[in-house]
Amino acid sequence: MPDDSAAARAAAEEESAFSHPPVHPDVTAAYGGHPDQVIDFYAPRTAQDSPVPLVVVLHGGAWRARYDRRHITPFADYLAHRGFAVANVEYRRGADPLIPGQSKGDGGDATPAAGRWPDTFDDIAAALDALPALVREALPQADSRRTVLTGHSAGGHLALWAAARHVLPADAPWRTGGPAPLRGVVALAPIADFEVAEKLDVCGNASLQLLGGHDTFAERRPSADPVLLLPTGIATTLVQGRTDLVVPQAVAESYADAAAKAGEVVGLTLLEDVGHFPLIDPAADACAVVAEEIAQLAW
Repeated sequence: MPDDSAAARAAAEEESAFSHPPVHPDVTAAYGGHPDQVIDFYAPRTAQDSPVPLVVVLHGGAWRARYDRRHITPFADYLAHRGFAVANVEYRRGADPLIPGQSKGDGGDATPAAGRWPDTFDDIAAALDALPALVREALPQADSRRTVLTGHSAGGHLALWAAARHVLPADAPWRTGGPAPLRGVVALAPIADFEVAEKLDVCGNASLQLLGGHDTFAERRPSADPVLLLPTGIATTLVQGRTDLVVPQAVAESYADAAAKAGEVVGLTLLEDVGHFPLIDPAADACAVVAEEIAQLAW
C-alpha cells in the first residue's frame, strides 16, 4: 500500500491533469455509425511551410465509459502547439448494459465493466484503417507518412496493440497483412502486460474485464495482450513514471524485457518523482519529455 505522502502526491497529480478545460477540435469526423466512433482533429498551432507529422492519440481510463476523449484534449492541444497535427480517437468502452460475454468483475460488484469485447478492438482497428482518408480531408497539413501513435494507460495498451496487428494470430479478425505505416509508438504508462497487471490489480482487474472474465481471459489474451505480440518491427518507446501508483513501473518493465527476449529493442524512459497523470498534463514537465520522445520518432 502507498504511504500517505505518495497517495497525496498522486491525488494532486490527477487533480492537476483533470483541471484543464476540454479543448474543442478543429474538425470531428466519423469512422463508423456509433456515436463513439469519431476522431477529433487538431491542426498545428504554429506556422508551417511544409506538411507536419501526425500524432494519433488514444486516451486511457481503464477502457471504462466514464473516461472519454475529452480529458486528453488539453494534451492533444499541447502537441498541436508543438507543431504536430493531431488525431484524437474515441472508441467504445465498457458500460451498462453489458454486452454478451462481458462481466462486471470478479465479485459481481458495481464497478463499471472495462472495455467491450470485441467492440473496443473493432473500433481501434477501424479507426486506424479509416485514418489516412479522413486525414486527407480534415488535416491537409498532416504528413501521414510521418505518423506516430501514442496512448496513455489503457490507451497505451491500445497503441501497442494497434501497432502489432500484423503479428496477431492468423484467425484474429483484426490481423493485417503487414506492419502499419508508422514512424513509431510512444506508449505512456501502458497496460502492456495483462498477466502482470492482474497480479498487481491494475485499475481493479480491468484487463480481466476487458477480455470478458476468467472464462475467456486465457483464450482471448493472445489476440489482445501486447506482451504476447512481439516482435513488431516498429520503433517503440515506453514512458513511465517511477512513482506511478495506477499502472506501476513493473508493467512497462515486463513488456520491455519480453521485447528484448524476442530480439527487439524497446526504449524505456523512466521519470523520477513522476506518477501516472503528469505524462498527459500540459502543466507538468513530464509532458515536455513525452513531446520530445514523439518528436524524435516523427521529425
